[in-house]
This record gives sequence, C-alpha cells and structure tokens, in this order.
Amino acid sequence: MDIGLFAAFLGGALALLSPCAALLLPAFFASSVGARGRLIVHGVVFYLGLMITLVPIGIGVGALALTVAHHRSAIIAGAALLIVVLGVLQIFGRGFDLGRLLPGMSRLQDRSMQRSGFVKTLLLGAVSGVAGFCTGPILGAVLTMAATRGMGGAALLLAVYGMGMVVPLMLIAATWTRLGALGQTTLRGRDIAFAGLHVHTTHLNTGLLLIAVGVGFWLTNGFIGIPEPVSTDTQQRLQDGVSILANPMVDVAGVLLLTAVLLGWWWYHRSRNDPAARSNAAQSTDKCAARFDVDHDQR
Repeated sequence: MDIGLFAAFLGGALALLSPCAALLLPAFFASSVGARGRLIVHGVVFYLGLMITLVPIGIGVGALALTVAHHRSAIIAGAALLIVVLGVLQIFGRGFDLGRLLPGMSRLQDRSMQRSGFVKTLLLGAVSGVAGFCTGPILGAVLTMAATRGMGGAALLLAVYGMGMVVPLMLIAATWTRLGALGQTTLRGRDIAFAGLHVHTTHLNTGLLLIAVGVGFWLTNGFIGIPEPVSTDTQQRLQDGVSILANPMVDVAGVLLLTAVLLGWWWYHRSRNDPAARSNAAQSTDKCAARFDVDHDQR
C-alpha cells in the first residue's frame, strides 16, 4: 500500500470539505441541477478540469526536482520539515492561495461563475484544484511529496489528489437532501476552542494529518522504508495458490456455474412476473394438494 497516495487522496477530500470550498458545493450543484443520470458525467468533467491544472503542475515539480535528485537525503529531510510546518499552519487556519501564482486564474474563476452546464463544471474543476487560501497548505504538502517521485510519480500523486476531491463531491451531490440538517452541519465542520484559540475541526484534522505524514515521510525515507504488511513468504504462497486458478478446466467450470446462476435468476423473475406461469404453478400446487388429500383419505 502506498501511504503517499492514500494521504494525497485523503488530503483532496479534506480540501473539498474545508471552509474555503464552501462556495464550491453550491456552484457544482447549480451546474448539475436537473442532471439526474448525468451527474456522473458532470463528475467526470469536473475531474478533467482538475487534471488540466493539477497534472501539469505535478509534472513541472517532478521535473524540477530531478535536477537535484542526487541530494535525496536532504530533499527528504527538507520536505518532511516543510510538510510539518504546513500542517501547523493548517491547524491555525493560516494559508496561502497557490492559484494566485498562475496567470489568468482570477479571470478563469470569474468565468466559472458566469457559465452554465458542462462548461461551468469544467471551469470549476480547473479553478478548484489550485485556488483557495486555506487549501494552499494541503496542496503544498502534496506537491512537496510529489517532488520526491519524479515526473510520472508526481503526476500520479496529483491525479489521486484530484480524485480525493471528486469522489466525496459526487457522494455529497447525490445524497445532500437525504443527509438532513445534522449531516450537512457535520460535513461543514465547526469551530472549537483549543488551548485558548478557536480552530475549525476540518483545519485541525487536516493539520494533524499533514504533521503525521511529515513525520512518517522522514522516518521512512520518503515512504520507501515502510515494512510490507504481508511477508514475502506469505505473498509467494498466495501467488502459488492463485496460479492454480489459471487452468482451462477451472475457467469452464466458472462459466458453467455463472450460466446456471443467470438462468436460475432469469427463470425465477420470469415465473414471478408472468401471470400464465404463476397460474400454472398454482394449478400444479392445487393438483398436488388434491392428490395428497386423496391418498391421505384412502389410507
């Protein structure tokens, strides 16, 4: 299991739920209202918008880091420290907007509010991937991890970060009215008093996650030294066991079993929905019952 990918996905989900993204949900709902079956299509378009901005940034960071790849130990230590600092900033609601570093992002954000339909959804994705004052530390931490993975690994990490935003967005959009007031309030989070300071629960959870990731990043040499959850011997035994299934007879038996299940399912629903079949079944049952009564009387 790649802890970095998991942390990136979780970071994307927390970025979506952060106070900075409070306007994203209504904007996405407005662009997909009445979509019904097309809600998935809007989610895909939103993800494409995220990839338009996130993946090129990830590739650029990975390419830049390759120029100093021979200093990996120093990069890992500096990245871990930076991620921890970003986590502390996140806890106390301090941040920065990386979107302001990209030319034309403000104009693109304005256009996303003026458009409608799939164009609006695409522009929302392109803006939401990098814009947001309180999501800056999250994206900064993901980019810091991406700098240690090369161009391909950095692009993958940013793609997973974007997926972490899309999946909860789709789930919330599909179930928002069913969540009720309590569920909606829980998702938005709340302010709590902590050591005499007021912090937001989403900021607190995200900051603690980033700090844990930073510490783990340093202790495991960039998540390379993480012990395998399953030993090598166990993995070999599992592979040997699975190889038994690579047999033509097993394939034939599987196809026959699947066919029998499908035929049984089809016959069951046909008998339930076909009045004639139900009538014949009832007549057969009556005949059996009558025959049983005659035999019982003769005895």
